[in-house]
Amino acid sequence: MDRPTLSYWFVWTDDDGVTHQTKCDLTDFALQSMGGRAAPQWNAQVCAGKSNVMVCTLPVGWVGEWHENPKPQWIIPLSGCWFVETMDGVRVEMGAGEISFGADQHSKPDAEGRRGHKSGTVGKAPASLMLVQLEDPRFVAARPGIFK
Repeated sequence: MDRPTLSYWFVWTDDDGVTHQTKCDLTDFALQSMGGRAAPQWNAQVCAGKSNVMVCTLPVGWVGEWHENPKPQWIIPLSGCWFVETMDGVRVEMGAGEISFGADQHSKPDAEGRRGHKSGTVGKAPASLMLVQLEDPRFVAARPGIFK
């Protein structure tokens, strides 16, 4: 098997305080064993350090009006579907197994009072998400390309 690539959405803030979503790829995979007699598998060490892991369930019809990610965080839908809309008007819908990284800190309100992003559930089922919040300050308001 060739070295894999894993795509994810990166929510970020530009120099004018406007938020965007950019499709990025994790590519720095190495064929390694997890230890013991486990066969080698493709691993990508994305980041190391202190983090908080949270699982949440968003009810059907839930909308998180305009807000910034409270911390830089990986968001992985486990079930259901949710959306993220950024200030540039881009709306991305993600289902189970898709990934987003939220780093839209330091955004500035636009003429309509929008700041950060808007998110919510899609469809007739709740959306369960796993969040991995990073405590390392170098990821606050990070830009696409920081992860390989």
